[in-house]
Parts: sequence; structure tokens; C-alpha cells
Amino acid sequence: MSERARNGLQRWRVPLGFLAVTIYLALAQPTWRLIGFGLPLAFAGLIIRGWASGHLRKNTRLAVSGPYAFTRNPLYLGSMLMLAGGLVAGGNPWLAAGLLSLFLLVYYPVMQSEARQMRILFGTEYDRWAASVPLLLPKLSPWQAMVQESFEWSLYLQHREYRALIGLAVLYATLGLKVAFS
Repeated sequence: MSERARNGLQRWRVPLGFLAVTIYLALAQPTWRLIGFGLPLAFAGLIIRGWASGHLRKNTRLAVSGPYAFTRNPLYLGSMLMLAGGLVAGGNPWLAAGLLSLFLLVYYPVMQSEARQMRILFGTEYDRWAASVPLLLPKLSPWQAMVQESFEWSLYLQHREYRALIGLAVLYATLGLKVAFS
């Protein structure tokens, strides 16, 4: 995929996400049982995203602590788990397959593009870390980080990660209403 196409995907990922949520809500067939199975998975993704945002200083310091010691893209991993939880709760396997495929088609090139940018910004420091830490799916043991930093609530708030919690709450409330009134 060309760099131009990757940049286009980066620009369109949020509008595509809103379109996907609209289609998802229209076609979802939730039940209380499916919501009960999907919610813990989605909540795990929310926790990973929040943890990651408290370690991220965008474009100023390479994030290698916290969840970044297990995966280079914990924000996307968290988003994928939130999506998976929502898809389980939605109860439509065809929709699940389509939206999960869309997620991977959009975010894999974005991750590659971001990796190139990180290599430009952080050079051999990035290369050393990237050689030991997987792109998306986490490894079980942490990479021995060059710098051990603790979670910072100020970064979490700066990145407005609380919006993911609000979005997840609205999504599950909507699914609950759909079950209650069907």
C-alpha cells in the first residue's frame, strides 16, 4: 500500500468509525447474555487504552514503559478488544467479521505508517525496542525498558482518554435499550 493511501486511511479512520458504529447499531442483535459476555472484554480494552495513555508523551519521548513494554500499539490493542467486546454483545457474526476485517484493514497500515514516523523521530532507540516488542498482539513478558516511568493521570487527561469510557457507556446503554425494547 502506498504512503498516500496509508495517510488517507489515517484521515478517514474516525469518520469510518462513526459510520461503522451506525451500521453496527442498526444491525446488532444483542441479548442480555451477549452483553454480559462482551462487556468484560470491552472493559479490558478500555483499561489497556487508559493505561497506555498515561505513559504516552506523543512525539517527544519514546513510550517503552507500562503496556508499551508488551506491545508497540497498546492503544490499538485496547481499541480492538473494545471492538471485540462490542461485536460479541452485538450478536451478529457477519457484522462482527466485517467490522473486525475493516478494523485490521484500516489500522494495520496506520500502525506501519506510525512505525516509520517513530523510526524517524527516535532512530536506533526505536529500532532496539521494536526488535523486541511485537507490533500489536502482546508478548507475555515485558521488554526491559530503557526508562521505567509510572502512569501519569495528567497524560490520561491530556489525551482525553475518558472519552473512550463515555463512548463505551453510550454504546452499551444503547444495546441495553435495544434489548429492553425489542
